[in-house]
Amino acid sequence: MPSVTAEDTLLDTAVVAIGGAPREGQVRMAEAVARSIRTGAHLAVQAGTGTGKSLAYLVPAVEHAVRSGSTVVVSTSTIALQRQLIDRDLPRLADALEKRLGRRPEFAMLKGRRNYLCLHRLDSGPDEDEEPEALFDPFAASATERAVRRLREWAEQTTTGDRDELVPGVADKAWRQVSVTARECLGQRCSLFTECWAEKARGAAGRADIVVTNHSLLAIDALESAQVLPEHEVVIVDEAHDLVDRVTSAATAELTGAMVSTAVRRCGRLIDEATVDRLGEAGDAVAALLGEQPSGRLDVLPSALGNALAALRDAAKACLDAFGPARKEEQDAATARKIALALLDDMHETAERMLRAFDAELGERFDVVWCTNDGERPAVLRIAPLTVSGLLRERLFGQSTTILTSATLALGGSFEPLAKQWGLPAEREPAEPDPGASTEKPAPSDVDTLRWTSLDVGSPFEHSSHGILYVAKHLPAPGRDGTPPPVLEELADLVDAAGGRTLGLFSSMRAAKAAAEYLRDKTELPILCQGEDSTGQLVRKFSEDPCTCLFGTLSLWQGVDVPGPSLQLVVLDRIPFPRPDDPLFSARQRSVDARGGNGFLTVAATHAALLIAQGTGRLLRTVDDRGVIAVLDPRFATARYSGFLRSSLPSYWPTSDPTVARAALHRLDKAAG
Repeated sequence: MPSVTAEDTLLDTAVVAIGGAPREGQVRMAEAVARSIRTGAHLAVQAGTGTGKSLAYLVPAVEHAVRSGSTVVVSTSTIALQRQLIDRDLPRLADALEKRLGRRPEFAMLKGRRNYLCLHRLDSGPDEDEEPEALFDPFAASATERAVRRLREWAEQTTTGDRDELVPGVADKAWRQVSVTARECLGQRCSLFTECWAEKARGAAGRADIVVTNHSLLAIDALESAQVLPEHEVVIVDEAHDLVDRVTSAATAELTGAMVSTAVRRCGRLIDEATVDRLGEAGDAVAALLGEQPSGRLDVLPSALGNALAALRDAAKACLDAFGPARKEEQDAATARKIALALLDDMHETAERMLRAFDAELGERFDVVWCTNDGERPAVLRIAPLTVSGLLRERLFGQSTTILTSATLALGGSFEPLAKQWGLPAEREPAEPDPGASTEKPAPSDVDTLRWTSLDVGSPFEHSSHGILYVAKHLPAPGRDGTPPPVLEELADLVDAAGGRTLGLFSSMRAAKAAAEYLRDKTELPILCQGEDSTGQLVRKFSEDPCTCLFGTLSLWQGVDVPGPSLQLVVLDRIPFPRPDDPLFSARQRSVDARGGNGFLTVAATHAALLIAQGTGRLLRTVDDRGVIAVLDPRFATARYSGFLRSSLPSYWPTSDPTVARAALHRLDKAAG
């Protein structure tokens, strides 16, 4: 395989064709990705904004796929990056490299089956059992009917059946009327199988050199026994900082009374009444007990709830057995049967998993169970894995050469915190290949562990001269009684000095709304707050008017890309530690402590460091950007863990002097006009 360090490289060809300029970090990353593919050693590479990391991993990936005849999977966390890769980066790259590679590289996008329109569901008409509450809410029923009619019209025009291409979108209730999960699909028994959008997408993926997918489908591919993604040797995980959360989400299951009620309706006309009634009674018992259960983690399973879960598990199994083996039947009947079986399978597996979760001693459990009961919506019982490291180690790193990349991977100055979450061992360099070997990949060994390396290629931005990190050491430490008045006053002074141009990142929606209300009383500047419109519309308004401020919470920490003078101040109200009562994070922290580790640093501080690095990364998006990051939490400078948090950030110019920060913002505001 030709080296990407050769004078006339594919990367050079691609950069010139796209109209870019060579970047040292991009070249180093491309070399490392190519070496990882050749040797089989996994790679974690941090590449700051502006590096051009997409091209750095796509060029060696495309070359490998074309020359070896194998598929490379590229997984991302956000729809925006998926669309960028499919609509912009890969078409331009294919044009640029076609001559050099001898043929045009092929690429495709693949999502979970639920994301595609199901022609059979559309053809069979709306599901009468889907929304029983519509009987009590005629407006909701009519809204769903209108959405389904719109979907029928869209079905005549779409060339992909992909939900994300429907603009504006529709609510989940409507989409469920025209889609199926993998378990509900009839497969080749369906008369519309050859026209199926999901199957066409799978077929295109099977023929492609590069398949773009998302972390959720990557997780499902690892979790399910059946193969979801096409055969592949190499996986590239972009936005890898989000991988653990997405895999955890895919591995999380839940039980509600409504789920059981739906299953009862589904089974009603398909199996005997007595067996269905048994399921309904078990579901009613679970729902009643959950309604009395307070929100929070369950360290001990109440005996009554345990008995109800066991009864539900057994009733679901009885219903499954009552269906008997598959038989020849009309498609509508086969679809009803498939959907009912899928629901029963989910309930049976989830109830069994919840009961097993309490078998081990507290410090040795693999799953955490908790109840969410806010009094406004029906209670939900959930179960999630304490860690997905074993799953990733076995089903991702153990199966494919994996390259993980993001602008934020080295936390506290090290890749180790995230590597532990991924299931990678302590880093060690891969062994040098034997010069006489026919391949650079080492022979399999019974004692061999996963081999991986890390690389930080930096950023083309001069953080120390383009950005100021202001930590307000003089402010009071955050408490539980809302945002202290001095913090709001400090925020108002900073926003005034910046002339707007502020992205306020808050640890809670309550804090964001309180700050927005306070600023609206203090200034004439436009203040936008998350929840007042769609996030996309708010970001658009913010970017179009430099005088505007945008306040919000988690999705803004990672989802805003506003280069230029509209964003010159990023404010963090406090260090974004997980809530102490968060069931999953608190259980993970306790588990680390039980094994002799530092649960706070391993779980809470690592989580906060990742969010802070992502949030502050909103400031500098191009080499011309300038601005100030203001952290209104003195613990960022004074607490014993502050060094870990600060070393997770680039080398901004530091200050704790409010007059210096305000003077810099005044200058930037004046220069921007």
